[in-house]
Amino acid sequence: MCGITGYWKAGRLEPAAEMNLKNMAKSLHHRGPDGYGFHFNEEIGLAMGHARLSIIDLDTGSQPLYSQNKKNVLTVNGEFYDYKRIRTNLRLEGFEFDTKSDSEIALPLYRKHGLDFVDHLRGEFAISMYDEEKDRLILVRDRFGVKPLFYHIKDGNVFWGSEIKSLFAHPEVPRSFDNQAVLHQLMHTMVPGTSAYKDIHALRPGHMLIIQRKGDSLDIQDHKYWDMDFPMENERDLSKPADYHIKRVQDELLEAVALRLEADVPVGCYLSGGIDSCSMLGLASSMQQSPVKAFTISFDNKAYDEAPIAKEMADRVQADQEQINLSANELYGDSYIKTLWHAERTFYNTLGVAKYQMSKRVNECGYRVVVTGEGSDELFGGYPQLKRDMLKYGYQALNGSSHHSKEELESYKQLMEKTNSLFKGAILSEEHLNHSVMDEICGFTPSWIQPWMHTLDIARPLLHNDILDDIRDYDPIAAIAQSFDVKQLNGRHALDKAQYTWSKTMLECQILNWGGDRVDMANSMESRPAFLDHHVAEMARDIPPHLRIKGNTEKWVLREAMKEILPTVLYEREKFAFMSPPAHTEEKKKKALNALLDQYMNEDVVRDAGLFDPQRLNQFMTDYRNDKDPVSLVRKDALINHLLGLHVLHKQFVKGEQPELIV
Repeated sequence: MCGITGYWKAGRLEPAAEMNLKNMAKSLHHRGPDGYGFHFNEEIGLAMGHARLSIIDLDTGSQPLYSQNKKNVLTVNGEFYDYKRIRTNLRLEGFEFDTKSDSEIALPLYRKHGLDFVDHLRGEFAISMYDEEKDRLILVRDRFGVKPLFYHIKDGNVFWGSEIKSLFAHPEVPRSFDNQAVLHQLMHTMVPGTSAYKDIHALRPGHMLIIQRKGDSLDIQDHKYWDMDFPMENERDLSKPADYHIKRVQDELLEAVALRLEADVPVGCYLSGGIDSCSMLGLASSMQQSPVKAFTISFDNKAYDEAPIAKEMADRVQADQEQINLSANELYGDSYIKTLWHAERTFYNTLGVAKYQMSKRVNECGYRVVVTGEGSDELFGGYPQLKRDMLKYGYQALNGSSHHSKEELESYKQLMEKTNSLFKGAILSEEHLNHSVMDEICGFTPSWIQPWMHTLDIARPLLHNDILDDIRDYDPIAAIAQSFDVKQLNGRHALDKAQYTWSKTMLECQILNWGGDRVDMANSMESRPAFLDHHVAEMARDIPPHLRIKGNTEKWVLREAMKEILPTVLYEREKFAFMSPPAHTEEKKKKALNALLDQYMNEDVVRDAGLFDPQRLNQFMTDYRNDKDPVSLVRKDALINHLLGLHVLHKQFVKGEQPELIV
């Protein structure tokens, strides 16, 4: 688990290449505090860097790694699971190894399978590998994008890094916001493959970048090697009984968790009050001989706090629970600024700051690895917005496999709206919205994007006139819709479409960013989301939609699979979105937010950044402070976090004023 960075030039390396690469690697120190490794080839213009966090093969696992013939050079960020079995099979075929590192298996797999080597890797990873014989560089990102990887192309040269700050550490990479991306930051949803910054691209999950030297230039191709590939609706096998799918969930999750407990350092668990993390803890507790260390966030607002249920789960399996109590002091101030520095994008809720605080505590307790529950909602239909689409569109397409009347479905809708009222304005819209391009591509406008369409309506007019002129004809919803692979949507069930589109956007740019890797690795701590094991995902896509969401019960098949290890209260509980209490819910949080606004969004800062019209922005803030409507306040709270975040990021990355507290 580490950070990778580097660049490949069409010509020779610049005279300052060694210093430049070391600065790029140094910017990833938090990802790899245990040492740096470098590979330079001045003649061919190649520089590869690695910052290491030691988790497996503590003694000899330093990188870069080299093939036996020294023709291939490898750096890896992440983990390959089941590597001992794979390594042994490769040894039986005559391949040699220099280390006990899981990362090294990529080299013989590449020698054996070529570009298809990635099909034989299981885990979360970002890879850079140079092949001298083919004069080719490949960049690879794992199937769901658990591990980040960004790149920049300039004058035929390619720069890459685990985080954008490593790219900006090279003097040839320009620093500026992208105007279209600024609008996407405000509405929270990025176009897959983009970032907030001009010409800085995110390698998409399940993709590899193939960079081939051709004479004096580099040819760059983007290749997709994996996708969810839900079954066609008219070809889905509905003949298997529910027990068959329940057993498959148990078998695949058991193996995925067991593999993720493999490390040469202690492994803990994140624990909230949801069935996802509780399932992880229940399985891990059965597998490990000693009590599992569990880490839980507790908020000072009972409406948002899941700690009591998490404690019930911890007590049930006799886990050693560590509870992190968070209030305004921990969710704002310096921690808010640090979280933005590590996320490199804005966030709508201080949940990201809360996760940053939790990973900090994990590190302080001497842990470097935790198993987490991310991905369960995406695979098994857990979010209320997915349930809304299932109730609205899904049951009518099940060809007799649903036994629910229209009256029942309507009652489920009403109940869901009532029990999720706390989140209206952020993860659920208060009314149904449509977008013609999204309707055309998906067959409907997924519920998950509708609240951000509401936000877009109030956010766009706040932009500076120069930006508004530049993006006058730009439709962000259409851009998101047109990024989807229609071959993965055509002929699929409505729930499959909702899960797929969410996973391609919000999972990668939100949950696995400021809710995952970026705030965990900020404190040199690796999170392992077992649900996002691709064997689990390929099993889950075969589960019929009406068993993922059964009537009013989301994640029904997962609940049944984990029934015996979950407390009754959790087994019976409706999905509860994990969010921090918004600023408007308490005076201390209002005061803490205002302190940040005074520092980072005062009139001078706003005019200097040039992102927003000062007068319109001031009017919006006045309206917010006078607002009494709870749904409107949740929406405006989210937008204010984005507005504030953009000004902080402008200072940190565009102007390059790195605050001392980050160093």
